[in-house]
Amino acid sequence: MFFLLSKLLGLLVVPSNLLVEIGLIGTVLLLTPMRRLASWLIVTSVVLIAVVGLSPLGNLLMLPLEQRFPPWDPAHGAPDGIVVLGGSVIPEIAAARGDDSGLNESAERITAAVELARKYPDARIIFTGGNSALFQNAPSEAAVAFRQLTALGVAPERITAEEQARNTIENAVFSRLIAQPKPGERWLLVTSAFHMPRSIAVFRAAGFPVEAYPVDYRTRGPADATRLFPSVAYGLLQTDQAMHEWAGLVAYRLTGKTFELFPAP
Repeated sequence: MFFLLSKLLGLLVVPSNLLVEIGLIGTVLLLTPMRRLASWLIVTSVVLIAVVGLSPLGNLLMLPLEQRFPPWDPAHGAPDGIVVLGGSVIPEIAAARGDDSGLNESAERITAAVELARKYPDARIIFTGGNSALFQNAPSEAAVAFRQLTALGVAPERITAEEQARNTIENAVFSRLIAQPKPGERWLLVTSAFHMPRSIAVFRAAGFPVEAYPVDYRTRGPADATRLFPSVAYGLLQTDQAMHEWAGLVAYRLTGKTFELFPAP
């Protein structure tokens, strides 16, 4: 039930969707005597879409998330295991086009896993990701990622594909059951930098201590705090992704899924 509600509410409250919804309500109201309100809603929708899409708002929301956890320091020694979160594969496209297709803008999660596997040949690898779509019948992300990782040279016996998780909470719970981490073991968590705070909070709540290995940065750093976006679509996407993470941090804390609102290293 939590999964279903989170998906449905997520679709409704995405900033770009909300801004369009305001305009659509205004358009409907044009057919009623409330035409002044209708005009105001339509103008508001257009102006807000332009402001959110072109202003640095998306970067301002994204930067605190990406800057929260620094790059991993290899000086501490080799890890015992590596957990790679799903989110880099579109299973429906991979199923239709072949296993070498379907990687999205978060593909660095896959490439980072391959790089780490080569540097640390004794580390176990868990790729966790089912299929989070509500109405799609497609293979799990982990199944597709397993074939991609092996095609890139990672030995199949080193990889465990966790195919049931549909969200970050299940990623943590199921990965811990597979890893069975022993005291003193060090596990890396590979995911997008903006997703790392929520992921760390969930893994800590699940009793699985991990070290952050952030990848897939969407900003260059603080310099982007004043950078305008080249297109409305780009700015809206950045804002949507950042707001999704902030909303997730709040929702997980309020529902008791995590113990920290904004975890630190």
